[in-house]
Amino acid sequence: MMSRRDLNGGILSVGLAGAALGGEGRIVRSGEATLHYRVVGRGAPVIFLPSLGRGAKDFGQLAAAVSKAGFRAICPQPRGIGESRGPMQALRLDDLAKDVLAVLDDVSAEPAIVVGHAFGNRVARRLASLHPSRVRAVILLAAGGRVRMAPEIEPIFLQCFDLSLPDEVRMKAVGKAFFAPGNDASPWRDGWWPDAARAQLHASEQTPVELWWRAGGRPILVIQGREDILAPPANARILKEELGAQVSVIEAPNAGHAMLPEQPQLIADTVITYAKSLG
Repeated sequence: MMSRRDLNGGILSVGLAGAALGGEGRIVRSGEATLHYRVVGRGAPVIFLPSLGRGAKDFGQLAAAVSKAGFRAICPQPRGIGESRGPMQALRLDDLAKDVLAVLDDVSAEPAIVVGHAFGNRVARRLASLHPSRVRAVILLAAGGRVRMAPEIEPIFLQCFDLSLPDEVRMKAVGKAFFAPGNDASPWRDGWWPDAARAQLHASEQTPVELWWRAGGRPILVIQGREDILAPPANARILKEELGAQVSVIEAPNAGHAMLPEQPQLIADTVITYAKSLG
């Protein structure tokens, strides 16, 4: 779902990303970056990496469910979102993976389950490729990378990040690009960070898919929305065909790219069951 075309910076989203998250707030340095994150619960670490230009708030419900199931949910804000700060120019996925590693090292020396949603799946797999010993497994929500969105969808996708558009126009684009037909897109009315999205797009473009596609050989669970038009389900099927037993795939009905607000119970149940199966 990456594009070389620019995004409209606009005005940052109303409200504090991550405000719905409970737990303890912490700060850690990653080179020149200062990252804010929250930790909910105790137990084996599970870290959550959000979608393009979006923050940790998207994982509020899932993190709560995972922590109640006996895990330690770790929710970092990517640099450029909320109170996380750092250089935003000329980034690569390696830089964003380094940020995640800094958070993990600040919390626990134990290998973590890394949950990456949409763009976050690229960071998750790059982290696993660079530091496989720090990753127990990766869980990919809306995995992409090989099969791109249709060309006619790209302008609609870009409208979602243009906060200067009338609300009704932008929300129509959000519903079309990110949600399955008929699903309520209002949970994603806010929470968009165009400047961060622009930097993340550049980071992805500067990092060949081959460097992160295999996730360092770590176990992979993919939860893929059947109605996803930004990261078509063919991406998950190709990953399974290429990597075989390394990959498990669940296709979620009535779910698009947003997925989390569309199928919260299915995703929570699947993530928790898989995490427990790892021992």
